[in-house]
Amino acid sequence: MSPLLELNSIHTFIGQFHILEGISLSVPVNSITALLGRNGAGKTTTLKSIMGLTPPRTGNVKFDGVEVRGRRAFDIAAMGIGYVPEHRAIFRDLTVLENLKIAERKKNDFAKREEMIFKLFPDLKRLMKLHGGQLSGGQQQMLAIARALVPENRLLLIDEPSEGLAPVIIEQLMDAIRFLTSHVTVLLVEQNFRVASQLADYYYLIDDGRSVQNGAMQDLVNDRATIQKYLGAK
Repeated sequence: MSPLLELNSIHTFIGQFHILEGISLSVPVNSITALLGRNGAGKTTTLKSIMGLTPPRTGNVKFDGVEVRGRRAFDIAAMGIGYVPEHRAIFRDLTVLENLKIAERKKNDFAKREEMIFKLFPDLKRLMKLHGGQLSGGQQQMLAIARALVPENRLLLIDEPSEGLAPVIIEQLMDAIRFLTSHVTVLLVEQNFRVASQLADYYYLIDDGRSVQNGAMQDLVNDRATIQKYLGAK
């Protein structure tokens, strides 16, 4: 499959600190690709580099063949990339409906996607009048993902969706993310290897800001030595 997103040897600094030291990856269309590594490896910085929130100093970031490095985050998002950051970044003082409506990029975006969103997350439909701060952690994560689905995005960057959630909620989110690949391509950062291995088609391992290995997820599942070395999972 042809790649929708390509990173070629990106180097990103935060202040004086050299966080990403030559990250390269390729995300095929209509797939789920997992970005894996220990805490502090540079996974979140990679997503922020794609979005222009921590712009790479060198290297290439191409979306559907178009170079996006150097563009403003707003302009990158407008090209069709949705970003679901870690820690469930929603508007806690707005209602569920207001959170969804404010995510519109064009008029009537929400109306066009409403049926799909509530099919994925039926809880949100009955909670529409509640404020974001009144939702459980799992419901807030559902809302965070739903917000990224309101515009017609072609790529979703999802950072740690299962963090801090109960197993039953994680299963619901996994089902929703699997369904999404019929509509969008997903680049997923996930610390829970069980979740990542059950969701992703492909993987990239990064360590200390460098790309170290990639391939089909099923191959990694069967490679216990690599899992232990780079993820510490058993």
